[in-house]
Amino acid sequence: MNKTRLTLTALGLLGLSLAAQAQDGERYITLASTTSTENSGLFDAIIPQFTDKSGIEVRVVAVGTGQAFEIARRGDADSLLVHDTAGEERFVAEGYGTERANVMFNDFVIIGPAGDPAGISDAETVEQALSSIAEAEAPFASRGDDSGTNRAEMRLWDAAGVDPGGEWYRELGSGMGTTLNTAAAMDAYVMADRATWVAFENPQNLALLFEGDEALFNQYGSLLIDPERHPHLKHDLAEQWHEWLLSDEGQQAIGDFEVKGQQLFFPNAAD
Repeated sequence: MNKTRLTLTALGLLGLSLAAQAQDGERYITLASTTSTENSGLFDAIIPQFTDKSGIEVRVVAVGTGQAFEIARRGDADSLLVHDTAGEERFVAEGYGTERANVMFNDFVIIGPAGDPAGISDAETVEQALSSIAEAEAPFASRGDDSGTNRAEMRLWDAAGVDPGGEWYRELGSGMGTTLNTAAAMDAYVMADRATWVAFENPQNLALLFEGDEALFNQYGSLLIDPERHPHLKHDLAEQWHEWLLSDEGQQAIGDFEVKGQQLFFPNAAD
């Protein structure tokens, strides 16, 4: 074999090597998910386990659920993990997703000043608690960002027969962690998912004042994007992530995650 042939062969092998490296570098998915799953530390705990098993990196875009839906509708995310069941089912019905599955759940809680000026700790239902806050015109910090938490909050205000507004009701347009920080600074009431509240490091004078109502149930779902609508996405890799979340291994990883000795998410793929 002459030198020219050797050189061409070497260049060809180099090209194959570079192509393989590029392909390896593409073994990641973009996951549009919620600030609660990110702020709680859940992804830091479970994604490395998935990556070790599959070799697939998961890059999280943590936003409100409404914004996560928009990102996925545009084809800018390979997978979704959010917490608005009605919105998720609509996403599939409109042809943007091919599958939705329950992955885990926890609950929402009402936080407020430890002195509880609206007296919500004595309420029997979350509707009564919110009505008491409105009647007292006690400061309330709302995410106001069309997140899953914000959507749930608005449904609860509606169930309580309250149209929140006025100086006491502050719509912040921010994520859960930022909203909790603002509530702490304002000494205000706020509705939060339990996971973010437990992981929150700046409570100041805030305390958990109301919990346990069935209306505060908080379901999370994983969704696959329709490959016909967005053929450029990494559907095969996203499906591996989706299936891992639903597997015994993924469900165990979710159930094992704790902060300050508390389990924050409860797996329910088999329900």
